[in-house]
Amino acid sequence: MLQQLHEKLVFGRRVRRLAAMVAERLPRNARVLDVGAGSGDLAQLVMALRPDVQIEGVDVLVRPDTAILVHRYDGVTLPFEDGSFDAAVIIDVLHHTDNPGAVMAEAARVAKRLVVKDHFRDGFAAGFTLRLMDWVGNAAHGVRLPYNYLSRREWIGLWDAHGLSTDHFADRLGLYPRPFGWLFDRKLHFVTILQRAAA
Repeated sequence: MLQQLHEKLVFGRRVRRLAAMVAERLPRNARVLDVGAGSGDLAQLVMALRPDVQIEGVDVLVRPDTAILVHRYDGVTLPFEDGSFDAAVIIDVLHHTDNPGAVMAEAARVAKRLVVKDHFRDGFAAGFTLRLMDWVGNAAHGVRLPYNYLSRREWIGLWDAHGLSTDHFADRLGLYPRPFGWLFDRKLHFVTILQRAAA
């Protein structure tokens, strides 16, 4: 029942808001890789907003009938040459991995810019709230749920450790309608652009 309520009241707004945020952070005429593309619906919406960009995806679990071309990916090595893409988007994927730093570093190998959306495990009951959101949104799709959430400090340390600099950082995303936003927004989410730090 929770999953049906999520689909009806939350999912559509959340995807539209995320698509708009991603669309405004992509370079012009970009070739884009969606890492952990899922159904491809988000990427399709981004392309509707930005007809100048072309997006293809990779995922460890390729669903039938995806909205975009999605390549199978082993979760470790992206099947592309260095610098193949102008940008990569990694939307609510890194907390599903055991080593988010390695995934970001590999994405930064094949793309000049990363647009990352994920979570902060900061504040009252943040871990519990994030686990609930993750389970409701993903369990029915067979998505792996290690609940690997990081604090703001841990994310910044990870970016530094992998030579990534952050720009255009946002943590007030308004993904959920009221009253859900009071519980599920509250700076638990962020979007940022990452690039290789200048040598």
